Amino acid sequence: MLAECLSQQLGYRCIDRDVIVEKAAGYGASQRDIRDALDRPPTFWDRFKHTKYVYLALVQAALTAEVCEGNCVYHGNAGHLLLRGVSHVVRTRIIAPVSFRLAIVQDRLKMNQDDALAYIQKMDQDRRKWTEYLYGVDWGDPILYDMVVNLEHLDIRQACDVIAIAARQRCFQETAESRAAMYDLALASRVRSAIVTTPETATAEVEVTAKDGLITVKGKVPKQVQADSLGKVVRAVPGVISVDLDVFTDVEA
Repeated sequence: MLAECLSQQLGYRCIDRDVIVEKAAGYGASQRDIRDALDRPPTFWDRFKHTKYVYLALVQAALTAEVCEGNCVYHGNAGHLLLRGVSHVVRTRIIAPVSFRLAIVQDRLKMNQDDALAYIQKMDQDRRKWTEYLYGVDWGDPILYDMVVNLEHLDIRQACDVIAIAARQRCFQETAESRAAMYDLALASRVRSAIVTTPETATAEVEVTAKDGLITVKGKVPKQVQADSLGKVVRAVPGVISVDLDVFTDVEA
């Protein structure tokens, strides 16, 4: 409700997780598998670490592609962590008293109070584990957000007004530098998605950064992944001007 209200007030597109999952699936994975990757707790994905890496790469590529198309309000899993380094992204966390959340869950999922409380606690626990596992950060750490809005005394419309006022502040306006940072992040994400969806390089887990068309690839790769193949895949991505490979072979792979 809040995301829709905010998109209407600002005149931005409203994007939810389903949109991103559908777009990410366009790279060759199934929507169901991607949703599982986002929802399953770390204890499950410990057995499939590379699969987790692949799906995260696809989700980030899909999200950055959407954001590059123009202003939007995104509500979904850890979007603020997938768009790190872009200053015109207003990273907002919404919190509310348990009583408020219980009422919503009971209404939407038709649960009794005890089941609704258990659902909320599990959801919070899984989200905290998920973000710590993927990003090494505490999901609840306020330093990860530009603002935290508490719905204890604000209704949806008032919370929408507060966030909209913040979004219009000069510090969150797009600049040439922040636009370049967004395009660099999007290009790096496209490169990483190309690496994980190309059979010759699909087993590589590397760090990819971009700066004005220069792609830097760092990390350890399995012995079956040849540097020449990796460089060829990277150079084929539209927007790549030059490539700096700083990779070494995992002799134990």
